[in-house]
Amino acid sequence: MAKYRIVLLPGDGIGRDVMDAARIVLEEVKLDAEYVEGDIGWEFWKREGNPLPERTIELLKTADAALMGAITSKPKDEAARELAPELRGKGYVYFSPIVRLRQEFDLYINLRPCKAYKGNPLNYRDNIDLVIFRENTEGMYAGVEFYPLPDEVRKALLIHPKMKKFENVPADEIALSTRIMTKKGCERIVRAAFEYARANGRKSVTLVEKPNVLRETGGLITRVAREIAKEYPEVELWEANIDAMTMWLVKNPEKYDVLVAENLFGDIISDLSAQLVGGMGFAPSGNIGDNFALFEPTHGSAPKYAGQYKVNPMAMLLATKMMLDYLGEKEKAERMERAIARVIEEGKVKTYDLGGNNSTLEVAQEVARLYREGV
Repeated sequence: MAKYRIVLLPGDGIGRDVMDAARIVLEEVKLDAEYVEGDIGWEFWKREGNPLPERTIELLKTADAALMGAITSKPKDEAARELAPELRGKGYVYFSPIVRLRQEFDLYINLRPCKAYKGNPLNYRDNIDLVIFRENTEGMYAGVEFYPLPDEVRKALLIHPKMKKFENVPADEIALSTRIMTKKGCERIVRAAFEYARANGRKSVTLVEKPNVLRETGGLITRVAREIAKEYPEVELWEANIDAMTMWLVKNPEKYDVLVAENLFGDIISDLSAQLVGGMGFAPSGNIGDNFALFEPTHGSAPKYAGQYKVNPMAMLLATKMMLDYLGEKEKAERMERAIARVIEEGKVKTYDLGGNNSTLEVAQEVARLYREGV
């Protein structure tokens, strides 16, 4: 019996292309694992009215970790039009599979390392090495939204004086999204960031928020962060407003070690930081809970390139390396990262985005070769 059970979720678009690349390297890594494939993505939405079938949820419950390629996501109205004719008008509403997975499995940590590998011509600077901890289940992405605005929700909100301005706005002319943050949610993401900093010799944790405007939700996580920071005297707590942080990350990205933020703000700084180190083609992500984790590249499904095997697989390969770390296979993870770094530095085998003409699979084969040789 294999030591690990890994669920592979290729998804759609280029998801299968980069998953094939990951499998080439995993075969060389020789992880003691059973790999099983699960269904997720746009094709299952169109055929079944569910982009994340229940059979996939049940499969994931049997796994130690999962690796996902990419999934297509479209606006609600467009999604409804693409349903199979026999499913239209039957109440099916598209939802984000990754958001549901995060909430279903309580994957409260979205871990986004952003590292500038030497030799990458797309690096903004070469000395960037920061890690973002984004809260994954609450905040602005909790999914509690209303349109049209129900009367009972409006009445409940009228206890707040600033809601008076909206008292007579027609229900179908007002939409409401909520930013829900709990003390527990704030504590565990902040603590995870500090634990990572301590374990990896990082000098600072920066809380990215906006408590001067979002006084209650921003105030809560700020108070929590200040209390938790007292337990980690060797790690400095820095605080920055989200708008200023986008400026500082462009001006002085090398100053930062670990950043921690609520869901929306973490999403914003994650993409900004990814661009500093080469863009989405170099940006892996981990969705991590206490008992399960799912790893993925952060790029989209790029349907126009599906099946062409031309896209950069590095984000997917780095996500695979993150999975090895999560499973405790540190030596394999470090060896894989060295192989990836060597391919980037040498620049001999590279995809079109880096000015090369190699395929997705050729890049993976070169990483696998260097892994085998133990660079």
